[in-house]
Amino acid sequence: MIIGIPKEIKNNENRVALTPAGAREFLKKGHVVYVQSTAGVGSGFTDDMYLEIGAQILPDIESVYSASDMIIKVKEPIEQEYHLIKEDQLLFTYFHFASHEPLTAAMIASGAICLAYETVELKDRTLPLLVPMSEVAGRMAVQEGAKYLEKPLGGRGILLGGVPGVRPAKVMILGGGIVGTQAAHMAAGLGADVTIMDISLPRLRYLADIMPANVNTYMSSELNIRDLLSSHDLIVGAVLIPGAKAPHLITREMLKLMRPGTVVVDVAVDQGGCIETCKPTTHENPTYIIDDILHYCVANMPGAVPYTSTLALTNATLPYALKLANQGWVDACKENEELKLGLNVVKGKVVYQGVADAFDLPMVDVNTVLY
Repeated sequence: MIIGIPKEIKNNENRVALTPAGAREFLKKGHVVYVQSTAGVGSGFTDDMYLEIGAQILPDIESVYSASDMIIKVKEPIEQEYHLIKEDQLLFTYFHFASHEPLTAAMIASGAICLAYETVELKDRTLPLLVPMSEVAGRMAVQEGAKYLEKPLGGRGILLGGVPGVRPAKVMILGGGIVGTQAAHMAAGLGADVTIMDISLPRLRYLADIMPANVNTYMSSELNIRDLLSSHDLIVGAVLIPGAKAPHLITREMLKLMRPGTVVVDVAVDQGGCIETCKPTTHENPTYIIDDILHYCVANMPGAVPYTSTLALTNATLPYALKLANQGWVDACKENEELKLGLNVVKGKVVYQGVADAFDLPMVDVNTVLY
């Protein structure tokens, strides 16, 4: 199979979908790997590093899409890429379709096979290709939140961990999954007073067992969230419903309960956001203020730490990508239930319920495109 690695063109997206070490694994199996020139530079991987292991460098993004059977990316295609995608071409990347109707419509029209990292799912309901970036984003949410709490950047002017004789900042985390857990560990490690909220009592019991003493667990409900908003300095949105839009746990009206300079970081913005006033921002212009509340809603947060993120992502995606290349997407998805759940749009048909529900589109049983 011919594997194509285009350069990411989303604002300040410096990750690359495949490291030279990963490319080497495809070459060992007899596949061809085309990498767009400078695609890996932002993550610390030069063209020469790919050439040394036997990959081929192509000069532009058009050449990569035109020559490849399978495109492996990090972020969803953006508008400039839509026309490059070919019928029957396999795209393996993060899509987050449910939050972006134009992308969904474009991929349906393309006739391509869209296999989304974020809906590949294990039997225990964990999402193995979302986990590494969720770990990065959870930690970054607190790192960025702590920075934007500084007064010159629009925050309350409070140090996250406090100092002797001065109370630390209070951090509220909505969601006790991978993002929320990592955010809680990071905030606790910096000395903050942390509350993590979730709707699952078993999950809260687990978190209570593993978290340090400065992390409290609290059942998530509208009343409980409202009760805490006035006293917390940093709020992290970490809610995920696989393949579907995130629910709005904090509404526009609820901003009035917060103190001016409170910072909200919505990691769920890729899936529509769990804070109503959040909209996707970029690393170039990461924040905005509504009702004196600072919003940080960068949709590709791990792109700011591309070396770490690229290695973590390739570690997770490579085994699945090799299955797709070695067996072809049809046989690989027949054999591997995890990959089958990753199929979202196949040759113009929506085969994932969350995407169909988001835009009231007809839903096709995925088995009809495999058998």
